[in-house]
Amino acid sequence: MTNLITTIGAWVLTIIDRMGYGGVFILSLVESAGIPIPSEIVLPFSGFLVFSGRFNFWLIVLLATLANYVGSVILFYIGKSGGRWFLERYGKYVLISGHDLEIGDKWFHRHGGKVAFWGRLLPVVRTFISLPAGVSRMNFKRFSLYTLLGALPWNFVLTYIGLKTGANWEILKRYFHLADYIIIGFVILLVVWFIYKKQWAKRKN
Repeated sequence: MTNLITTIGAWVLTIIDRMGYGGVFILSLVESAGIPIPSEIVLPFSGFLVFSGRFNFWLIVLLATLANYVGSVILFYIGKSGGRWFLERYGKYVLISGHDLEIGDKWFHRHGGKVAFWGRLLPVVRTFISLPAGVSRMNFKRFSLYTLLGALPWNFVLTYIGLKTGANWEILKRYFHLADYIIIGFVILLVVWFIYKKQWAKRKN
């Protein structure tokens, strides 16, 4: 796992070094479209390049935020179209019923703004949060607003950290990876709880 992260990190740095702002935009877009490119590497390294005089701070923050939004819209519509269709037809095979989808619809209708905003501020979760929003057919205008509001501070903080740490930005990676593992562990616990709850309800009926 560590070797994989190191390999991806090296590839990310090469892309940014060769493509400049375009590389930051593409990597940030791809991450928000559901491919886990670590923004915890992209943005601090970009902040370091701001420190070294190659990049402009605010341009990096705005480009990354715009890219996050575009990628999130792509994943949102994948969830709204193909993802919704798939779960309606085959969801029972992964313990997701039509009733579960209805609950998700109501939940996103009431709390979708908070989910879209705070989800953008959580490692790992921020990469995929647009998918369930699309599956639950969250209001697109609300989704857009809270996605932008959530992406902006995340991009600002990580770029600023890279700017302030300068050439020592790489020491941050171990802490970011620890946060990733904590979030992944929490998500696994939620999945286990969901499966247990469904199986318990099935036996009860």
